[in-house]
Amino acid sequence: MQSYEEFLDLSVGFPQEGFDIIDDELYFHDLNLMEMIETYGTPLRFTYLPIISKKIQQAKILFQTAILKNNYRGSYKYCYCTKSSHFRHIVEEALKNDIHLETSSAFDMPMIDALEKKGSLNKDVTVICNGFKTYQYKQYIVDMLHDGFKNIIPVLDNKEEFNLYDDEVELDTPCNLGIRIAAEEQPDSQFYTSRLGVRQEDVIDFYNNKIIKNPNFRVKLLHFFINSGITDTPYYWNELEKYVTLYCKFKKINPDLDTLDIGGGMPFKDSLVFDFDYEYMINEIIKRIKEICAEHEVMEPDIITEFGKYTVAEASGILYKVLGRKQQNDREKWLMLDGSFITNLPDVWAMNQRYILLPINNWDSEYERVNLGGITCDGQDYYNQEAHVGNVFMPKTRKVQFLGFFHTGAYQEVLSGYGGIHHCLLPSPKHVIIRRNRDETFNYEVFGEEQNSKQVMKILGYL
Repeated sequence: MQSYEEFLDLSVGFPQEGFDIIDDELYFHDLNLMEMIETYGTPLRFTYLPIISKKIQQAKILFQTAILKNNYRGSYKYCYCTKSSHFRHIVEEALKNDIHLETSSAFDMPMIDALEKKGSLNKDVTVICNGFKTYQYKQYIVDMLHDGFKNIIPVLDNKEEFNLYDDEVELDTPCNLGIRIAAEEQPDSQFYTSRLGVRQEDVIDFYNNKIIKNPNFRVKLLHFFINSGITDTPYYWNELEKYVTLYCKFKKINPDLDTLDIGGGMPFKDSLVFDFDYEYMINEIIKRIKEICAEHEVMEPDIITEFGKYTVAEASGILYKVLGRKQQNDREKWLMLDGSFITNLPDVWAMNQRYILLPINNWDSEYERVNLGGITCDGQDYYNQEAHVGNVFMPKTRKVQFLGFFHTGAYQEVLSGYGGIHHCLLPSPKHVIIRRNRDETFNYEVFGEEQNSKQVMKILGYL
């Protein structure tokens, strides 16, 4: 019978970029994963920071190439969507690449203030402030504008939001505003229109009736986000055309308008058969925006994107040990892991998200179909289906087996409630950050030890 390595190569083509097999063991971007397991144990969450910079640079090059190819007269600005991972090591790595930031809630603002005081960014940074804003969030925005963060752009999510800025903001130069358009949802959605943003038909009236009267404000930016993400579908292109057309109409009555924020939604590699043509998609977006603007005889806008998952997902993984094997009936074999999908990878449980799953060792062994079970007592704590095939296969062996889920760096730590309490009181796993030195060696730093029982008891009020 074929080995697991031969089976995977025939099924999807392997090795692939970022993954290699050396001496029957899996390497991730030259990282020796078995060595990491032997050093730090499992379950182990890790983040390899250089991938973040690599992804940002790829996108910036592709947008710049598309701009040149299409003789597009606007510029491009890359904003990192902080909610995909707020951790300082992540944001600081992203900021090394001459980027800007997009926020979604109140506590983002003191985080940015702290980064400025540390020297990781300066007050010229563009900050796109999205979301339905609490009073505290709006007050932080006002305070930072007064403190010299002149390129903070509050994106109005509703008409009432403007009132606080109108009352509180007094600056030497006008404050730049954005307006978010309430996007139409996909046909199969439970809703017709996004709960976020101002209705498309109200945007221009809102500007004429409320904002234009106040010389302290300029609407510089129009923002939209399509929930399905950036996809080569009729739905996406139709929505893009609608919002660029609105931009053109708005531009004709508001000369200050010069920027279109097309949001996030750039996909990341979540499967070994992932096939997304970034170059084609980015070129097509730039091309279509230019064509629509030409039809309306309007100068092309500067473009902003807010990529979160795309930026950080592929930098991280989580490694597990198989604690036991259970044959529950003639057909169903379970590998029981020393962690949980519900607590470590909540998108698996909540959204049926698939990640790249690979064994770390025993690649020379035969393969078998299995189900993977988490260690909680919850019936939903399992993984038995891959994105590209309806089953999970692992090496068939009685030896100690380790496996890993890869490209898990977006949202999972925050949604898991890092440092808090978790389902069945499972501890947060140890987390290691990896950097690359100038001599190409690796630098490992333990960001967080595995949570201990005293920490959990204190949160629960027992200590």
